[in-house]
Amino acid sequence: MIEEKGYTLDSEYLTKVLLELLAIPCPTGFTDGAVVYVCERLSELGIDYELTRRGTIKGRLRGKLNAPQRAVVTHLDTIGAMVREIKPNGRLCLTPVGHWSSRFAEGSRVTIFSDSGCFRGSVLPLYAAGHRYNEEVDRLPVTWDHVEIRVDECIYSKEDALRIGICVGDFVAFDPNPEFLPNGFVVSRHLDNKAGTAALLTGLKAIVENDLPLAMDCLPIFTLTEEIGSGVGHAIEADVTEFVGIDIGPVAEGQNAKEHGVTIAMKDSSGPFDWHLTRHLIHLCQDHHIPHQRDVFRYYYSDAVSAVQAGHDIRHALVTFGTDATHGYERTHIDALTAISDLVVRYAQSEPVRPHDAQANIPKEDFQDQITWDEMQFGGTAVPTVNEVLGEREKGGRGKKQIVK
Repeated sequence: MIEEKGYTLDSEYLTKVLLELLAIPCPTGFTDGAVVYVCERLSELGIDYELTRRGTIKGRLRGKLNAPQRAVVTHLDTIGAMVREIKPNGRLCLTPVGHWSSRFAEGSRVTIFSDSGCFRGSVLPLYAAGHRYNEEVDRLPVTWDHVEIRVDECIYSKEDALRIGICVGDFVAFDPNPEFLPNGFVVSRHLDNKAGTAALLTGLKAIVENDLPLAMDCLPIFTLTEEIGSGVGHAIEADVTEFVGIDIGPVAEGQNAKEHGVTIAMKDSSGPFDWHLTRHLIHLCQDHHIPHQRDVFRYYYSDAVSAVQAGHDIRHALVTFGTDATHGYERTHIDALTAISDLVVRYAQSEPVRPHDAQANIPKEDFQDQITWDEMQFGGTAVPTVNEVLGEREKGGRGKKQIVK
């Protein structure tokens, strides 16, 4: 247990949930096992939830205000693959599920899920026998066309594969191979976003078990198609005004994300996140001594963006756990996940970011905090006053007068 002011974070629970989630294969489109697992965890915590027909989980924690509401969102689906073709020799060609490189697929142990059962296999380069191909092995391009699955069955032809029930379109899940090291590092495939899910559940556990009061209704949402871009668009209620996504943050050269603390995204490939909500989260980290840093993600997309692009008029933000080698053999630190849990608890207890967001018509006073009138007057050019503009119009001017000092 990690003691915090007014509540505890159960780090053993976090580790247990993450290990159990990693054991459940759930590439996008094959997520039912993870859905059932998370529903069971929510029931254990006494958190009400409902399921959409596709399986998105929408929980609810009651707060002082029923409207507006805030959503805290993570996704259950992972990257993976499907069988694209059965070759004449019985080997299987792959098409990726989600965007990731075949470089990280080579050498992996996998499970093929067919209608007739599960089969084990290995992803190998087309030239896998070093004693036969010698240096040709190193000259193969890195593409999905240059890898294949060798199924661990007596399969030596396409007919053999079809006879045991393997078909085009079968899902392929990659073994996570998790390691939890004594120094706190966690190494595994699919930390994206099972680690984020475990951190959210741990934060919810702290809220429920410590009976913490919430300022407004908080909706934990678990989505199923983030890796292919559609995400949460259909699952947001009309009263939701704030949306905080939890996801992976890339640790790499040129990035500011770290494997410790919370990495708050300021912008991704779609554009900036909401100014007010993002800074609200930063201030919570500062006020409660949660280690954090900011970053900008150049090649990145998340549920927070899919919600806005689906047409929801919400404030959106993204908090991440810094991770090395995203969409490969990923590594983060338990400190980052604990910091995410801590921020979830602090955020759920905080007051609405903007008090008038639940109104249909927002007063203009709500838009006066980002920049002041004086701050707009710089570079030798002053913004004209209303009286100056009206005065110019009365004199037959064409509009705003630019005053150069």
